[in-house]
Amino acid sequence: QLVESGGGSVQAGGSLRVSCVISGYTYRSYCMGWFRQGPGKEREGVAVIYTGGVTTYYADNLGGRFTISRDNAKTTLDLQMNSLQSEDTALYYCAAGRLGKSSIERLGVQNLAPFLSVWGPGTQVTVS
Repeated sequence: QLVESGGGSVQAGGSLRVSCVISGYTYRSYCMGWFRQGPGKEREGVAVIYTGGVTTYYADNLGGRFTISRDNAKTTLDLQMNSLQSEDTALYYCAAGRLGKSSIERLGVQNLAPFLSVWGPGTQVTVS
């Protein structure tokens, strides 16, 4: 089970940290990450981590503003978002799926959503 928290409203240029509590399964050797769906847009990948190691992947259009991390006990997955812009406004989801590194790299972070099977309910981030 995945449950997100930490969303809210922030002014442009501000920062926000969203967290995902992981329970019921360890998700070893999984692709886990953050996805978002803005108004009138398709769901897209933002950042993922391959839990078989420590490899992280980011969408190309973030400009280095976001950082994904997982705690040592592997019970939370966080996304630190800095220099937020209005186009970052979206419902942010935590998700997991059995994708290996080669699949992640072949498909690209922004295209992974259809291949992940476990989703949280989402947390809203609004940038004004």
